[in-house]
Amino acid sequence: MTRRSILALLALLAPAALSAQASAWQPSSGYTQVAIWPGTPPDAQPITGPETSVTREKDHLVAGKPWTYIGPVSQPTMTVYSPTGKNTGTAVVVFPGGGYSILAIDLEGTEVCDWLTAKGITCVLSKYRVPGDGKEPRSGPYPKSSMALEDAQRTLGLVRFHAAEWHIDPHRIGVLGFSAGGRTRRPRFWPATYEVCRDRMA
Repeated sequence: MTRRSILALLALLAPAALSAQASAWQPSSGYTQVAIWPGTPPDAQPITGPETSVTREKDHLVAGKPWTYIGPVSQPTMTVYSPTGKNTGTAVVVFPGGGYSILAIDLEGTEVCDWLTAKGITCVLSKYRVPGDGKEPRSGPYPKSSMALEDAQRTLGLVRFHAAEWHIDPHRIGVLGFSAGGRTRRPRFWPATYEVCRDRMA
């Protein structure tokens, strides 16, 4: 293949690659993601590159539909989705999965929040830290603690702190996690539905 043909091929592929990625994920209009830590998050570790948002449109479809993932994530945030109907006072913090490499931000995040808010439940979408290399994120004073767990605990604490402002009953806050986001078999790494509930709801 000649140099000219290689350059022509790259020119054709570049727009497609750029259209699938953005510098960072943003929630839909009307919603704002908020950093959960002031300044640099605790136990910050190097990641593989800047956060990107990628939509799988032709390959790896789920139920015949495209889906979006983000990663790596070094700046954890939360996005609050208020109930669209009668407010039940219940809130659910949602942790998307992605094997600690990515976050399936719509399939296991925003779509779940749409479902919950339609039932009168406040949804808090957690964009927790994932290093983007497939390794379970570990940090803190204990080798078996994780950045993801720190982010989960911090998010749940903030939801409790803002309960009155967001019209939430602080005794009716639950968590919902998918795959890595709801890992309970080995709670020492990422116990979104185990240690967080135990520590914060006891």
